[in-house]
Amino acid sequence: WGLLLLAAALGATAAARCPAPCVCDNLRAHVLCLNGSLMAIPDTIPELTKKLDLRGNSFMVIPAGAFLATPYLTHLDLQRCKVERLEEGAFRGLGRLVYLNLASNGIALLYQESLDGLSSLQQLILEGNRIEEIQPGAFGHLGSLTVLDLRANALVYLPDMVFQGLQVLRWLRLSHNALHVLGSEAFAALPALRRLSLDHNELQALPGEALARLDGATRLDLGHNPITYVAEEALAMASLRHLFLDHASLQDVAPDAFARSPQLRVLDLRENQLQGLPPLAGAGGLARVSLDGNPLLCSCLLRPFHKWLARARVQAEGACAAPPALRGRSLDSLKPPEMRCGRFRPPPSPTTLPEQPRAAGSRQCPRGCVCSPDFHHGSCENRDLREIPRDFPGDTRLLDLRQNPFRTVPPDAFPGLKELVSLHLQSCSIRVLHPGALRGLESLVYLYLSDNHLSTLVAAAFEGAPQLAYLDLDHNTFTRVPAGAFRLLPNLISLHLQHNAIGELAEGDLAGARGLRWLYLAGNAIRHIAPAALAATKMLEKLQLEGNHLSEVPTAALRGLPALSELKLSRNPIKHMGHSVFLPVASSLQHLYLDNMGLEQISPHAFTGLGPKIRSLYLESNKMSNIPDMSNFTGLEILNLQDVPFHCDCQLLPLHRWINKLNLRVGATCGSPAEARGLKVKLSTTFLTCRDWGRGEAGETNSNKTKAASKSSKKKRSGKSPARGFSKSRA
Repeated sequence: WGLLLLAAALGATAAARCPAPCVCDNLRAHVLCLNGSLMAIPDTIPELTKKLDLRGNSFMVIPAGAFLATPYLTHLDLQRCKVERLEEGAFRGLGRLVYLNLASNGIALLYQESLDGLSSLQQLILEGNRIEEIQPGAFGHLGSLTVLDLRANALVYLPDMVFQGLQVLRWLRLSHNALHVLGSEAFAALPALRRLSLDHNELQALPGEALARLDGATRLDLGHNPITYVAEEALAMASLRHLFLDHASLQDVAPDAFARSPQLRVLDLRENQLQGLPPLAGAGGLARVSLDGNPLLCSCLLRPFHKWLARARVQAEGACAAPPALRGRSLDSLKPPEMRCGRFRPPPSPTTLPEQPRAAGSRQCPRGCVCSPDFHHGSCENRDLREIPRDFPGDTRLLDLRQNPFRTVPPDAFPGLKELVSLHLQSCSIRVLHPGALRGLESLVYLYLSDNHLSTLVAAAFEGAPQLAYLDLDHNTFTRVPAGAFRLLPNLISLHLQHNAIGELAEGDLAGARGLRWLYLAGNAIRHIAPAALAATKMLEKLQLEGNHLSEVPTAALRGLPALSELKLSRNPIKHMGHSVFLPVASSLQHLYLDNMGLEQISPHAFTGLGPKIRSLYLESNKMSNIPDMSNFTGLEILNLQDVPFHCDCQLLPLHRWINKLNLRVGATCGSPAEARGLKVKLSTTFLTCRDWGRGEAGETNSNKTKAASKSSKKKRSGKSPARGFSKSRA
């Protein structure tokens, strides 16, 4: 009885402390605060909470010690919370947490202490952020982690020992990034890894040296990479059983390419450019080879491979593309006499890939700085240095010089650092980046110059750094995009110019940035975008313009952007939205942000051309009373209609019906008429008087609809909680 009384007392305390606008399930110790307008982690969450779901809020920053008041948490969901930064120690005190979901946020960088305190964590989901760089040591405190999901980020480079500390990790997911450089020791600290997903990246060659560290891995996904050739003994993975190299650009495979992977059972080579294969020496355990979608030339040149298939009892999937007499014939139906020599040329032999340069020898570390030979790091952070120090070891790959008052970066400021990949110069009071400042940094991929005083740049400043892919110029003093400054950066993928004072985008501002994929311009003062301002960026995928002064959708500027999948226009003073404003990007657009704009009217044809490709649409916190027909948005995964004052009369009946068919939480609420104010559109009783009520209602009879709507109306008036075992701070 004493234990029951204690449990009841704790339940009552938890119920009393349930923060608005959350729902607390005291019996299961769950708290849900979904799709709200929370700007900070609530500090009144019951202490004994085990599962906390905060999806769809607006936290921006997770501060140090944010969850110290809830030490019993085992599951924490922070998806779609607009998080951009994890402060060091953000999760300290969560020693029991086993599941953390941070997907679909705006996190760009993981520092060494960002995930400190999560000693029991088993699953970490970071999918769909904009992580450009991971510092070695970021996962050093996650000794229990078994699944790490980093899909759909902006990673180009993985440094050595980046996953150190993940002793029991079994699945590492790195798909849908832009990886093209892997340190030879990038996977060296993963003894328990069984599955590695590297598909949909920019790898141009099989990263054999890095993969050789994975003795226990059984599945490797490398599909959708521009790999053209698999060289001799390219893959030395002792336990590998499943290898996926589908949808790449393979033209040839060496006979002994897989000789050092003796356990290989399944080889997927679908949708490549292979005209044939040689007998695969050393692959004695192979059971199946998939060659569907290759232009196979079934001439006498394919006979050795065909004989090997029969001798080794390997099942082959694929069909002949030539000669015409055999076109469409499956490989297993062919007989050797049919495979004759004609006038067909053999597959071209690829050029031998150049050897990777050896690391330069180490040198003395500058006084006052710290150099790590294991991680190839150098750091002089916050040392009050007036000049950029020299004489770092020649194999340094990450150099952290943040928070020093350098004021200027002179020519040839970083001699002897040919292997440097990442350079941090944030908060250094820099006003001038001189021509030749980066000369000699031929491997530089990341350059961080945020929180400085730069107002202009010249192209010559980037001379000698042709591999630069990520340039961060946030929080400077630019009043316009430095025209022509990027013409020496053919590999520039991501450009950050957020929180400057840029007033317009003019034609020629982005000249030379032909490979740009992600352009971040939030928090400026942009009023106008010239029709040809984005003409040079035909590969652009993400355009973020939130928090500017645009008064209309820049439709003309969107023409010629066939790959644009994400457009953010949130927090711009766009009051009216006309016909076909997104038509130029309708065939590619997947994520559209139109929230917090004060939007008053949307044309019935504003979304013309948009349809099943749209996956997320944000329209919350606007002023319109109706929205266009979206019945063809069949691919929606997220729809936010919170804080929109819908007028719930018969004209809104189609929206009411459509919302009822969606298996989504949309948050649509009636703003008028008076008797419906505050009711969910989905359950408002005002639609019962409509002439068409009852037609097309799916899944429920009219009487059931009436009961559900009446019940909702009664709950709204009485303030009763919606479900047994839940306490809610407001009805």
